[in-house]
Amino acid sequence: MTPPLPRRLLAEFLGSAFLAALVIGSGIAAQNLSSDTGLQLLENSAATAAGLFAIILMFGPVSGGHFNPVVSLVDARFGGISTRDAFAYIPAQVAGCITGAVVANAMFSLAAISISTHHRASPAHLFAEVIATSGLILVIFSLARTGRLSMAPAAVGAYIGAAYWFTSSTSFANPAIAVGRMFSNTFAGIAPASVPGFVIAELVGGVVAVIAILALYPDVTPAEAAQVVIPHEEVPESEALV
Repeated sequence: MTPPLPRRLLAEFLGSAFLAALVIGSGIAAQNLSSDTGLQLLENSAATAAGLFAIILMFGPVSGGHFNPVVSLVDARFGGISTRDAFAYIPAQVAGCITGAVVANAMFSLAAISISTHHRASPAHLFAEVIATSGLILVIFSLARTGRLSMAPAAVGAYIGAAYWFTSSTSFANPAIAVGRMFSNTFAGIAPASVPGFVIAELVGGVVAVIAILALYPDVTPAEAAQVVIPHEEVPESEALV
């Protein structure tokens, strides 16, 4: 049975808050512990990859563990959740990420809200966000359409950890986290002027991923995938993660 929408919204809010606190808090800790930028990025990415795995395990059974508007919109496109529910998820995700940023700042005795001055929206960064987001969506929905969603927490964590390094933008891949990271003028922050470009690039990445998924798995439905891997048990695509 699908949990009631209020429970799912609470899970998306809390999961998004933990995600933002994880990304920003580990970035602040890395900045405090290390002077070398490469080492800071290693510490930030390792904590994010491991923590994301745990967060998806915590909240995925309730809401699907999206924590990302692009994931919710793509899941609605493939029929995993209704369009109405997808648009209900998005404010919860954005509010959660803003809350997580404030919590991260407070945990390190910083001003609760400090608007970032870290400008990131170069053409290379925006292109990187298209690639990062399309890769993330491909990971999630390739697993969903082939009945392997049990692997999603580990796969998503591993992908995001790697994408910190192979993308020039350090792989935000999430409009909600881009908005949340505006509120922390730290290693993981992003200036408000850079956010609209990031959001557009991430939405474009989602569209690119949908096209690729339809080309790769044109005849596979979530129910058919479930029958192959788990006979007699339906696994809804709404369980797609991150």
